Amino acid sequence: MRFTIADLKKGEKGVITDSSSEDIPLKLLEMGCLPGNEVCLLQLAPFSDPMYLNVNDSFLAIRKETASLIVIEKIDE
Repeated sequence: MRFTIADLKKGEKGVITDSSSEDIPLKLLEMGCLPGNEVCLLQLAPFSDPMYLNVNDSFLAIRKETASLIVIEKIDE
């Protein structure tokens, strides 16, 4: 099954496996949204958009539409 950052629930973690979509802003890639980096969903804004994330100790807020382009492998804890 294919998971994306948009599938995470509050407190869940994953490891980015693919961020090669041309629709992902370059700024997100520069801020650490790259394969091999860990991502954790910290908070959801009202109506679940945007999503507040911790990506390799950087804090980001991204739209759910963009989060659905970044493929992850969930980490079970």
